[in-house]
Amino acid sequence: MISISNEKGLLQRITVGEHTLHSDVSTESGGSGAAPAPHDIFDAALGACKALTLALYAKQRGIPLEGVDVQINRDDSGERQGVYRLDVSLNLKGELDDSQRQQLLRVADKCPIHKLMTTSEVQISTHLAEPAA
Repeated sequence: MISISNEKGLLQRITVGEHTLHSDVSTESGGSGAAPAPHDIFDAALGACKALTLALYAKQRGIPLEGVDVQINRDDSGERQGVYRLDVSLNLKGELDDSQRQQLLRVADKCPIHKLMTTSEVQISTHLAEPAA
């Protein structure tokens, strides 16, 4: 389970199991800018998933991938019209030939978060919790 609670101002504490993250908005939006905005966390989930997927795939197949750096650029100018664009750049490290590089590029688009973002219908049910007694 994930829980989010207000810490101070607009700063939110996100608890995921034993891990704690924070989210905020920029000072221009009324926050303190002390942590990534929710959109940044959304985008980062995609990058982390691609990097982990490639690392696991390469390890299972003996591909000499030594690391992956991921850069994500967002174009949210059409978000209100239903278009959210992410440009993902992968820097593959290691002694890889062109065939291995292309194979890893194809696999990157098969990471679970990429598939979730692009092929799933996400249904969200929001409700009020019962007041504490």
